[in-house]
Amino acid sequence: MINLDIAFVFQLVNFLVLVLLLNAFLYKPIRKQLAERAAQINGAKQKSAEVDREVQEKMASYEARMREIRAGAADERGTLKKEAQQQEAAILDKARSEAGASLASIKAKVAQETEDARRLLTASAETLSADICEKVLGRSL
Repeated sequence: MINLDIAFVFQLVNFLVLVLLLNAFLYKPIRKQLAERAAQINGAKQKSAEVDREVQEKMASYEARMREIRAGAADERGTLKKEAQQQEAAILDKARSEAGASLASIKAKVAQETEDARRLLTASAETLSADICEKVLGRSL
């Protein structure tokens, strides 16, 4: 059975003093450190969430700017391509007209040379035929 004597009272007082001392020197500082650490962690989490939100906003802004730049570049590329095609068509038309003019002058020159050669050959053929006739007939014509 339990005896309630003076030793029990000393043990009870000793236990209460120990609980008060441990609470004052151990449990309260540990709880305080844990609360401070929890506050730091919560602050770091909030700061991390804020930085993450800022990064997301900046990335969205960056992507929007990139889309705008790409769209502008595509428009500019299309404009430059159309200008290049127009310049190409103009150059080809100019080259065709120059080639046509050159071809016409060459054809005229060839026709003239052909006509000159025909006249020369006709004249040569007449003299040659007259010479052949004189030799065959044995007299002058």
